[in-house]
Amino acid sequence: MKMLPNLLSALRICLVPLFIVAYFADDGAGVSIKKYALAIYALAAFTDFLDGFLARRYKLTTELGKILDPLGDKLMTIAVLTCITIDGLIPVWAVLIAAVKESLMAIGGLILHRRAEGRIPPSNILGKSSAVVFFLVCVTLMLFGERISETAATAMISAALFLMLTALGSYIVTFSAAVKKDNLTTDG
Repeated sequence: MKMLPNLLSALRICLVPLFIVAYFADDGAGVSIKKYALAIYALAAFTDFLDGFLARRYKLTTELGKILDPLGDKLMTIAVLTCITIDGLIPVWAVLIAAVKESLMAIGGLILHRRAEGRIPPSNILGKSSAVVFFLVCVTLMLFGERISETAATAMISAALFLMLTALGSYIVTFSAAVKKDNLTTDG
């Protein structure tokens, strides 16, 4: 049972290339069959929820899980954005912003992990909300993207990215305060 959250995170990482292949697959007659990509993306989102729930609820958090879980999230996020960008549904700058945000989160997580001796503050409601909004926006774009105007699609992904960046800012403030507090209590 202790390894179940890690197995779910590893599964999510394995789903990334499957998502990409399914996203660009067609039925042999040139018709896209994105429903398989959507199912894979939904499964990945479910494993993300489930591994976090199990790890917190049953205290199954591991050092490996602290790496696998965010890695799976970041890889799937960039894969989804890249696919819908290649498909012409959103502008290239959206992928670039998300890649920079995910890179900052990864670097910040590594720094915090080292400075806080492995103690990472839990995700907050803003981060969870931004993940749900991002998922819904991407699913909507995959399902209806060809029927959504370019302006509406750009507005949707912009709103999702704004929420993601707001969550990043919230994490920076929270994590900085946690590290500063630890430094004060150990120095003083």
